[in-house]
Amino acid sequence: MFKTAITEMFGIRYPIICGAMMWLCKPRLCAAVSNAGGMGNITAGNYENEESFREAIRETRRLTDRPFMVNITLLPSVRITPEHHKIYCRVCAEERVSGIEFSGTPADKACGQETVDLLKNAGVKLFHKVGAVRHAIHAEKVGYDGIYAAGIEEGGHPLNDDVTTMILTPRIVGSVKIPVVTVGGIADGRSLAAALVLGAQGVMMASRFVATKECEVHENIKQELLKRQEYETLIFGKSIGLQGRALKNRVIEEVLAIEARGGGLAELIPLLAGPRIKEAWEKGDVDFAPLMVGQSIGLIRDIPTCRELIERMAAEAEEHLERARRMIHAA
Repeated sequence: MFKTAITEMFGIRYPIICGAMMWLCKPRLCAAVSNAGGMGNITAGNYENEESFREAIRETRRLTDRPFMVNITLLPSVRITPEHHKIYCRVCAEERVSGIEFSGTPADKACGQETVDLLKNAGVKLFHKVGAVRHAIHAEKVGYDGIYAAGIEEGGHPLNDDVTTMILTPRIVGSVKIPVVTVGGIADGRSLAAALVLGAQGVMMASRFVATKECEVHENIKQELLKRQEYETLIFGKSIGLQGRALKNRVIEEVLAIEARGGGLAELIPLLAGPRIKEAWEKGDVDFAPLMVGQSIGLIRDIPTCRELIERMAAEAEEHLERARRMIHAA
């Protein structure tokens, strides 16, 4: 059993948190991660109204009595409006979820400080996913309980500062007093051990959980991740001010070609739209849509259950930390 600020904060066995994934982080996967001793995730953006979101939280509680996180992404969206963001926050407060992973705009700016206060008064632990020290310092001042330090290796939408996990984690650890969770490039026990050595109190990973038995994604996608290497992701979206990292495929190469010739948002939206991504996950067409995964795909070699994955990671981390200790003592 690990003992870190994260395991102590939530009463979990392992400091391993599932990150947000649109269309994939739903009750079954969330509960499987939490039941295995980690921290599952419900991604709020999967739900377009209050009733379905609240039901997802309650369904998860029927599947597990363990803590889990909710992700609320505060970024511009065609489908999810600022009103949705306020609804998600209110429901989380009313349901008293264990914690929220905010990404994008700080919650105090997007939803108002009163929303932050509402959540804190309800006992909800607040984490902000950031890619820069300056954003971590802001989150601490506002009253967040922890930071997700997200390096450029991550899938999804890494900050365009383009700082790696190896540098970002210790920089943020040294700049704030609240617990830091490492994000980006985490997929096995070695990377968990490395994050702990860098000063993190836990890790968050998403891409690795796609290739698990409980993740509700087409088998073609899981098999594709086994084949791919760490260099087979691409950064896109710089021209529209919202960069992303996704698996190298036909549609991402098309997106980059449009950006290279100066094409605008109107051309890009049909290729990047959420429903298109949902269809790709469900039908298993690897080239149909952006599949937002990180460089950690280079470490994915099998499709275990969430419990097998988490327990293996914990054992591997212990082994690698002990090996490093022996190396120091041998010297």
